[in-house]
Amino acid sequence: MGDLGGGGSREPAADEQAAPAPAPAGGGGADHLVVMVHGIVGSTADWKFGAEQFEKLLSDKVVVHCSNRNMHKLTLDGIDVMGERLAQEVPFLFGVTAIENFACCIIHLIFGRTGKHLFLADNDDGKPPLLQRMVDDWGDLQFISALQAFRRRVAYSNVGYDHIVGWRTSSIRRDSELPKWVDSTNMIYPHIVYEELSKAENFNQVAVVPDVDNCTLEERLIRGLKRVSWEKVDVSFHSSKVRYAAHSVIQVKDPVTHYEGADVIQHMIDHLII
Repeated sequence: MGDLGGGGSREPAADEQAAPAPAPAGGGGADHLVVMVHGIVGSTADWKFGAEQFEKLLSDKVVVHCSNRNMHKLTLDGIDVMGERLAQEVPFLFGVTAIENFACCIIHLIFGRTGKHLFLADNDDGKPPLLQRMVDDWGDLQFISALQAFRRRVAYSNVGYDHIVGWRTSSIRRDSELPKWVDSTNMIYPHIVYEELSKAENFNQVAVVPDVDNCTLEERLIRGLKRVSWEKVDVSFHSSKVRYAAHSVIQVKDPVTHYEGADVIQHMIDHLII
């Protein structure tokens, strides 16, 4: 994890300058691009194991690139700023209410501009929060249209012990939609406990739902994202000794201490349609 200090938009310092994008693995035969993006105060090392597995098993079919333009404190500059950096990097791609309410007031002190975006506390020039704008097309910014352009959208979610992103949020579900799951009996994917295909839903009234409170705003976000289909894969490390690190285990952030998540990476590779 990186230093949590700082904030505000800025360009990488001399010691944070992004390295050039890696040369395509597997030569000229690969015609699919896999871009791996780390989380807040993360780095390219977070996806090292996953990238190596993709390159090892699919080197003739995919080019794997771990994003390096938003590492460490640069992840605090805002979702929009980071999105711009990512686009420049890959130019050819053209739970508790009281705590949540308190967090909205102070989150920017911890996670800078990105924190405001994540807690829907931003209000740039009187516009709705950025994440609300991103569940639709806003002006000339094609947010939902870009998401619809993909043949498949897959969400991998921890059902518990993830203290960074809750199950409901990561799986794009309401509380009432969270499924009942049982321990996996699959020896190949022992931590995959539930899978479902969520078909696209048509909400005629999405644009006119009033922003009365946070619950209504959350409903707007869910409805916006549910206008496209999702494959949802639920993961559980509840019996693992490192279950409290589920947020990192699911992506094998450290190949030694988080290795139990390797079956999740393998599931991604085995179910990649190329």
